[in-house]
Amino acid sequence: MHCKINEIMYYKHLKEMKESSYQKRISDNLTKDGWFVTNLIKTNRNGIPDLLALKDGERPFYIECKTPKGKLSEIQKYMLNKLTDLNFRCSVSYGMEIKEWKNNSKKDTDLF
Repeated sequence: MHCKINEIMYYKHLKEMKESSYQKRISDNLTKDGWFVTNLIKTNRNGIPDLLALKDGERPFYIECKTPKGKLSEIQKYMLNKLTDLNFRCSVSYGMEIKEWKNNSKKDTDLF
């Protein structure tokens, strides 16, 4: 019974976490696996994903972090599509669940 209560409290805590807390956890987990992760706090373009992960011998990838109930803005979707058009690997995390982004737009290069 005690274990069940701890599990419920853990999941309740995860639901209440902010995007920045998920970013930190994801960054820490990737770092433990040998990735160099940088938080792209301020860039010259709106909609750039939150994290960039780099590792020798691996394809770099961008991660847009959301809470489990979070939603991507239109500019974030647009930028994820642009980055995948340029052959970058992109993912979106909803909480701690990371899914590869699937480009669902027509090819369009007006942003770059």
